[in-house]
Formats: sequence, C-alpha cells, structure tokens
Amino acid sequence: MRVGAFVLAAQFPGQGHAEALHRAVRSAVVAEEAGLDAVWFAEHHFMPYGVCPSAVTLAALALGRTRRIRVGTAVSVLPTTHPVALGEQAALLHLASEGRFTLGVGRGGPWVDLEVFDSGLAAYEEGYPESLALLMRWLREPRVGAAGPRFRFREVPVVPRPDDLEDRSGPPVVMACTSPSSVRLAAGHGLPMLLGMHSGDEEKAEMVALWRKCSLEAGRSPEEIAAAAHVSAGVVQVGDRRQEAAEILTKAMPGWLHQGLSAYVTIDGRARTMRDPLEYTKLLCELHPVGPPQMCADRLAATAERTGITRFALLTEGSGDLAATEDNLRRLGTEVLPLLS
Repeated sequence: MRVGAFVLAAQFPGQGHAEALHRAVRSAVVAEEAGLDAVWFAEHHFMPYGVCPSAVTLAALALGRTRRIRVGTAVSVLPTTHPVALGEQAALLHLASEGRFTLGVGRGGPWVDLEVFDSGLAAYEEGYPESLALLMRWLREPRVGAAGPRFRFREVPVVPRPDDLEDRSGPPVVMACTSPSSVRLAAGHGLPMLLGMHSGDEEKAEMVALWRKCSLEAGRSPEEIAAAAHVSAGVVQVGDRRQEAAEILTKAMPGWLHQGLSAYVTIDGRARTMRDPLEYTKLLCELHPVGPPQMCADRLAATAERTGITRFALLTEGSGDLAATEDNLRRLGTEVLPLLS
C-alpha cells in the first residue's frame, strides 16, 4: 500500500498566503522524513481554498528540497494552460528528478479562471479531450504537430525527452475523474484515475469497475488493467481517540471551507450550490482515516479491499496549524504505515 500526503496549501481564517505556502513546503519535507510514498500538490486560482496557483512550480521546489519521495500534481488544470507548455514542464521535472515526478491532470470547473487566462468556456465544456490527447502525445512521442479545433501548429521536436533514463517513457500521468465521461476518457488513454475525497468507497468502486470495463473495450490487456495504480484522495487525522481527532477537524475545517468554497466564481454566472462546511467536514471524518492509528490503518485497508485502490493521497493539514500538521504527518508515517505492511 502506498500512502502519500495531499497538500492544498489551504489558507485558514486569520492566515496569510506565505503561512499557507510555508506549511505546504514543510509538508513535503516532513512527509519524506516520515517515510510516506508521495506528496501531491493541488492548484487553485484567486481563492483561499488553496493558494498555490501552479502545482508544477511548487512540485519543482519540493523535488529540490527532498531526495526520495515522489512528488505529483493533484491536479494541474488543463483547460487553463497550453498542453505543450505543461508537457514541457512535466518532462523537465521528470528528467531533473530522475523519475520522481508524477503529473496529475484534471478538467477543473466552469470558473472565472477560464476568463482570466483567455481560454474561454469552450476549453472546459468541449476542449478537454483535445487538450488531453495533445498532452499525452507530447509526453510519449519524439515529434508532435497539431491540427485540431483549438490547437494548430507545425510538427516540432519534443525537448526534453527521457532518452537518457533507463526507463525511456515519459512521466507517469494520472487523471482526476468525477463523472462517467471522465472515467471513459481516462480509460481510453490508459490513465489511472485520481478519485476525490468527497466520494465514498462504494462510488469509487463503481468508478474503478467502469474504468476496467472501458479499458477492456479500448483494447487494454488484462495485465495492464490490473496494474493500474489509481489514487484515492482523502483526509487523515491521527489521534489517540476518535473523538479527539474528529474535533480537531470539525473546529478548524468549516471556517476554511466556508471562505474557500464560497470564493468559487463561475465564468458565466450559472447557479451553484455550496456544501454545508460543517456537515461536509463530518462526512469526511466518516469516510476517511480519522482516529487512533489502528483505526486509521483499518479504514485504509477497508477502502483498498472495497475499491481495489492501494494508493492514497491524504489531506494532512486539516488542523490549519503547522506544528499539528507536521505531527499528523509523522504519526501517519511512524504509527499507521507499519500497521499496513
């Protein structure tokens, strides 16, 4: 089982941007010290839900501060960036880190980001498959050109390429999936899924089953399908008692969620419903490993058994406090992980 940290760089009430980013960087360093498998950085724009606007940039810093741990994006939002630019950055980090980088990509939402970056609503509603296909070609082929509705350019050489590494394939890629259509798209490209922390085991199991079905239909081999390393996002809070661990989150997370989720602005003014922050926090505490080490280990093992997913990206900064986040990471690595081996 491979357990990593999911880092939002969340700005809790009363905190500044620098404080949130410092906690994010420290999370990567402490995650490596604690023996975790990976650290995953999220990307958001113009909001306190997460103050990292470039997951690949923060991943680059984390790769430079660490030596062993894998570092990934969860996720880089594809409709607001050029897939070739993202592909070049991913290849650069893959090579410079000697294969420790994983690129996570996602569709994002119909947010004002699309207006600010001049990609438009169509990039979100219709253009995502074209962007993903171009990105995957860039990461896997030596020369690439494009003649699609959105991207059109002459064939150019792909630089840099992983020719000097023992494994000459490009960086691993995972894709955030929240709907059947995104599951089918991921399966068509043979990409493992990153499944959100709002989803329970039953929903994740259904998405894995659909992915396997679509992968078979796309001609993937049973061996390739069985080896797919999907990632389950969640929350973790290790404490001596279940109630104590849950209280840490229910006291801190609702304030952050309220100011963070309410900051989402749609590009076209469409109506959206915000989750109740306290009820959402309570739901996360029920779905994910929150409590004593053995309870946390049992919860992760149960999710793995029910869904077939054995790779996890767990939010550890739910307390909003640097010292508490570091302690949570260390307890996850030293007290929970040994129970999973």
